[in-house]
Amino acid sequence: MKKNIILLLWLSAMSVALAQESTSSFTVLKLPVSSHAAGLGGENVSVVEDTPWAGWSNPALYSVVSDKSLGLDFMSYAGGGSWMGAQFVKALGERHTVAASAQYMGYGSMDETDESGTVIGSFSPKDMVIGGAYSYLLSDRWAGGAALKAVYSRYADFSAFALAVDLGLNYYDEDTDLSASFVLRNVGAQLKSFDGRTERVPFCMQLGVTKGMAHAPVRISVTMTDLTRWSSDDYFHPEGERLSFGKKLINHFVIGVDVLPTSNIYLCAGYNFRRAYELKAAGSAHGAGLTFGGGVQLSRFKLGASYAKYHLSASSLQFNVAYSL
Repeated sequence: MKKNIILLLWLSAMSVALAQESTSSFTVLKLPVSSHAAGLGGENVSVVEDTPWAGWSNPALYSVVSDKSLGLDFMSYAGGGSWMGAQFVKALGERHTVAASAQYMGYGSMDETDESGTVIGSFSPKDMVIGGAYSYLLSDRWAGGAALKAVYSRYADFSAFALAVDLGLNYYDEDTDLSASFVLRNVGAQLKSFDGRTERVPFCMQLGVTKGMAHAPVRISVTMTDLTRWSSDDYFHPEGERLSFGKKLINHFVIGVDVLPTSNIYLCAGYNFRRAYELKAAGSAHGAGLTFGGGVQLSRFKLGASYAKYHLSASSLQFNVAYSL
């Protein structure tokens, strides 16, 4: 019965999601909360780890998080902006896990102008995301999860509100260190618009695999993202240029590698092909698409940091800290 209900939810979400194609707003939902995911290229849905931010990109991954885990995150952003938040995960027995999260994006102070360009004041735009999630162990190797996120944006006198749902599945074989995931992210709708203009939340279908090497302390991750977007118009590119199928295909991939010198320490690097292409197309060629990170994961204390570039004007540093109560 439970499997039938889960299948029905997936089919319903899929039909809504495919209707969401087109330009989207509320892009703050695309930013990573995990510094580990950020260090692996910014898109990862398959790394299995005991951290309270693991389920932000795939709610099925909450199933392995320790009871009463509290996490904090902070990321510097372009233009003096800051992306920060907190997560709390609670295990309910052996198979059920719930989580709550809150994220805030502040973009700093900006000038407010009238129609002629005269500065008439200043304002501080912001986005806020509040969410709850649930994961369930379907078997020893399969887990499913769902998350609901409420997004509120306010820019000067204009505000908007949307709801988005994430649905995720994960297969994890601990003996072979193989993890595979399929995720529908940000299936939802805008409930209040800025000025009466209908906009969409940034739906994304993702497939990811993470595999540890049998004879080396190395773990490889490959993630395919935006699997329903195959038009040149879905990408930023120089005016008049059309992307070939090969270029569009490679832009769906994000690759990452973890080096594990001990069981408690990781060093990671990643490459995001789409981000590299779009930053280069916009005029940046220095380190475009490359990401780096590292962390310490003890039984109760976790710490992580990463470097990435999301914008031409600045690089971003992201930090996580967590403790199991």
